[in-house]
Amino acid sequence: MAPGNQSAVTMFILQRFVDDPWLRTALFCLFFTLFMVALFGNGLIVMTIHCSPNLHTPMYFFLVNLALLDVVCTATVLPKVLQSLVAENTISFGGCLTQMFVFSWVLGSELLLFSAMAYDRYLAICQPLHYGTLMSDGTCVALAAFVWSTGALNSLVLTCLVLPLSFCGPNIITHFLCEIPSVLLLSCSPTFINDIMTVITDMFLTGLNFLLTMTSYGFIIASILRIRSAEGKQRAFSTCSAHLVVVTVYYSTVLYTYIRPALGSSGLLDKITAILYTTVTPSLNPLIYTLRNKEFKASFKKLVFFSQ
Repeated sequence: MAPGNQSAVTMFILQRFVDDPWLRTALFCLFFTLFMVALFGNGLIVMTIHCSPNLHTPMYFFLVNLALLDVVCTATVLPKVLQSLVAENTISFGGCLTQMFVFSWVLGSELLLFSAMAYDRYLAICQPLHYGTLMSDGTCVALAAFVWSTGALNSLVLTCLVLPLSFCGPNIITHFLCEIPSVLLLSCSPTFINDIMTVITDMFLTGLNFLLTMTSYGFIIASILRIRSAEGKQRAFSTCSAHLVVVTVYYSTVLYTYIRPALGSSGLLDKITAILYTTVTPSLNPLIYTLRNKEFKASFKKLVFFSQ
C-alpha cells in the first residue's frame, strides 16, 4: 500500500461469534476438534495416496489437490477463529490482506478443481475406452496447474483492488475472517469497481463452474442409467456420489455468500454459512471421500499394517 494512501486504520478487529464465556469455550473445543480433524484427515489422504502405487490415478491425483487446498483453507481461517474465542481478535492491515488473498485463492481454486474432478468422472464413466488417452499424466498436471494459477490470479486481482482504498472509519470487521465483502464495507473510498469485479469473478468461478459440474453429472447419470447390471450401476454411483455431495454443500454455501457482496457478512447466518465451507466441509471431505471407497480403505490398511 503506498504511503500516501494509508489511513489512520492500520489494525482491524475481527468480530467474535458470541460473548457468553460458556458458549465461547464450547465453540473453541468444537472448532479445535474440526481443525485437528481437517489437518489429520487430509494429511492421511495425501500420505496414503502418495505411498500406494495402485492409487496413482487421475481421480486420486485430484483428491490430493483437494486435500492440500483444504489444509491451506483451515490453516488460514481457523487459527484466527480460535483466537477470537479466547482473546480480542485483532489483525493488521497487511495480515488482513494476506488472509484475504490466500483464502480467495483457495476458494477459487477449489471451485475450479470441482469442475476438473467432475470432468475426470465424466471421462471415466462416459468415455471409458478413451479415458487413459484423454486423462493422461500430462493432462492431469496441466489441469492442476490451471486450477491453482487461475485461482491465484483471480485472488491477486481482487486483493490488489483493495490496496488503493482508504479505511478511515470503524475498524471492526463484522465477520470472523478478512473476506472481501465484509472488508469493503469499512472502506471510506468508493467500492463500485471492487463490487463489480467481485460479482463478475464470483459468478464466473461459482456460476460457470457449477454449470459445468452439473452438466458433467447430467451426462454421468444418464450413462449410469444405461448400465444393465445393478452391480455396475452401484459401482459407478459410488465413484461420484461422494463428490456430488461435497459439491452441492460447497456451492450452495458459497453462492449464498457471494451473490450479494454489497451486503457483506453481517449476520449470524452469514457466519454459520461461512463456517460450512471454511471449516465443516474441509473436515468432512476426508470422511466423505474415503468411508465408501473400498480401494482407498484397502490401501490405508496395508499402509498401517506395513508400518507396524
